Amino acid sequence: MCRYRFLEELSMTTPLILKDDEGIIDLQPLTLSRSCADIRWGIWTIKEKWECLTGEAVGVLSYPHLQGLYAPIAADADGLYVNSRLLPTPELLDKIRQLEAGEMLVYGDVVLASNCSNGKQQVTKTEWTKPVDILGHPWEIFEHNAREIRRDFERITNGRTSQKLDESNRVIGSHPVFLEDGAKVMCSIINTTEGPVYIGKDAEIQEGCMVRGPFSLGEYSQLKMGARIYTGTTIGPHCKIGGEVNNSVIFGYSNKAHEGFLGNSVIGTWCNLGADTNNSNLKNNYDLVKIWSYRSQRFISTGLQFCGLIMGDHSKTGINTMLNTGTVVGFSCNIFGSGFPRNFIPSFTWGGASGSTTYELNKALQTAERVYERRQLRLSEAEKSIFEYLFNQTK
Repeated sequence: MCRYRFLEELSMTTPLILKDDEGIIDLQPLTLSRSCADIRWGIWTIKEKWECLTGEAVGVLSYPHLQGLYAPIAADADGLYVNSRLLPTPELLDKIRQLEAGEMLVYGDVVLASNCSNGKQQVTKTEWTKPVDILGHPWEIFEHNAREIRRDFERITNGRTSQKLDESNRVIGSHPVFLEDGAKVMCSIINTTEGPVYIGKDAEIQEGCMVRGPFSLGEYSQLKMGARIYTGTTIGPHCKIGGEVNNSVIFGYSNKAHEGFLGNSVIGTWCNLGADTNNSNLKNNYDLVKIWSYRSQRFISTGLQFCGLIMGDHSKTGINTMLNTGTVVGFSCNIFGSGFPRNFIPSFTWGGASGSTTYELNKALQTAERVYERRQLRLSEAEKSIFEYLFNQTK
């Protein structure tokens, strides 16, 4: 729950539930192992944004193989159902709360919200005509991440006082730097000319780092000595990051601890990029980048000239791995070897450009359990079942 709520807490007679629609397919591989509600965009996840706005915990209703990650909700339970890809605004929330039983709010052909209380399903439609921010594809996460950092920063820090920044640092620009309790920043250069910088609880920026805002470093995460971080980058909680990172989002519990370039990319949780892993984010012919679509089972245009790596949870690269422009890596892959692997790497792939085989389920689970143990955590039965489901789907 956020520390600052910019609306008064209101008691809700009907619970708010973030519900995944078919758009979850367009956000794979990031949504192979999570609801859209748990996508980090800016400082917060979409779910955390709604919780801050409402002042209350919200529910999540996802696909059956993912629901074990969340509190159980019956498919026909009473509630105000909100599209989990939708970003909240006070005006939208007011309109959603005004929906009558059986009424749904639509934006074109997309259902934004519906009131399914008193056993009534959607029977009437109300059109929302104002612009909305609704996540459609993975690349939109980094494309608009600077905007989301600015929005979240304002909500998180409004009315609060930052911890003192050590005098050994050099700050350039007029936007603020905000440090939560226990955050440490030493002997680094922070440029806030283009936006603010947020440092989470007990996070650390080590000596010699260069950071350009907007930037967010999650709680307990660490920028290692000499890291170079460019505008529009979010590092989630419990990460270790080194080298060069540009306009990228790392959800959390993932490491890129050594040299190497990561640009215009989105990395899931429990990933590890080996030393000197580099991704291309611009084609040599400067053409628009295409990436793999799980829905259409083909490569589609992003409309972007800069697009790097989209990596699903629990995937890893070996030392000196090279990844081409617009590479999509599925869930629980282990990529290594010389040369450039293919631009689409299916889940549970073991290998690289010289050839690959299946990353067997028992070995993938063993690795995940060891990784969790290093963080004093335990792989839950719900998470194990997701491994099994995705392995069978991929096979």
